[in-house]
Amino acid sequence: MSDIIKQKIWEIIASHTSPAEVEWLQQKSVSTPGVSTPGVSTPGVSTPGASTRGSSAPIELMTAFVAAPRFLSKKIINTSEAEQAALNLEIPGFSVNGWSLVRLSRVWLLTQLDPSDKEDYTKSIETLFDTAEMNELVALYSALPLLSYPDQWLFRATDAVRSNMGFVFDAIALHNPFPEQYFSELAWNQLVLKTIFNDKPIHFIEGLENRMNEKLAVTLSDFAHERWAAGRSVPAQVWRLTGKYLNPALLADMQHLFDSEKEEDRQAAALACGEATLPAANYLLAKYTDLEKSVKSGALTWADLEH
Repeated sequence: MSDIIKQKIWEIIASHTSPAEVEWLQQKSVSTPGVSTPGVSTPGVSTPGASTRGSSAPIELMTAFVAAPRFLSKKIINTSEAEQAALNLEIPGFSVNGWSLVRLSRVWLLTQLDPSDKEDYTKSIETLFDTAEMNELVALYSALPLLSYPDQWLFRATDAVRSNMGFVFDAIALHNPFPEQYFSELAWNQLVLKTIFNDKPIHFIEGLENRMNEKLAVTLSDFAHERWAAGRSVPAQVWRLTGKYLNPALLADMQHLFDSEKEEDRQAAALACGEATLPAANYLLAKYTDLEKSVKSGALTWADLEH
């Protein structure tokens, strides 16, 4: 993790905090004697050290991580386009928009841990995981894209997918680039399926298009058949994960969608068929002239089905 991303996060924090809150964060993250503390360009605000060293430093930071709600407001962070672009330049897909100040500050405090000693570094973070309450877990999972030794946290991340705590699941599944980069295909598919099962918006999953795969498409078909058999519906945008992998069985699903009374289902079928290389899919789409025209002209896209 570069010092630039730490600086960008600090600048966002500093623009949303009172002088007293800034002072508290600086005190909790100040470098130990003998370690240089570079400043940053935030007007009127100096940035604490890029990393904190010393035997007591991890304990101070861990204590501050837990105590943050006592000293920081419950303010919600709304980032500007420029701030979001700056974060994405360093870590594509990483977003802090809509986070609470406490969550963002906790993540920033974690970036102040010195990663040079892997054993001490991972021990400190593992201790926080082991003792965390829900909001602390949200911050820890949100911080995964920023932490050193990403392989070290893979088990924790995949375990969060199985969590029954909605906010914890959201922290790993939505707007988090860590799963796209490090999850196996099996773990990735489980994350997507649980997002769908929980009626969460799958377009908030980072890397959704990049990690599409045939096994997931087939599993989604099975999932849809179970839902239909139970008299339940399937979110229309789920079918965006199937177009490139349409086969005769999935093509039958497309016909089912075209026959639906819901316009969104028909639109999803048209979009999926429009992405298919299967000639039969192109032939099926051609039977629905208006939808075919909308897909080919770009007037209809998957973004129209994002809710």
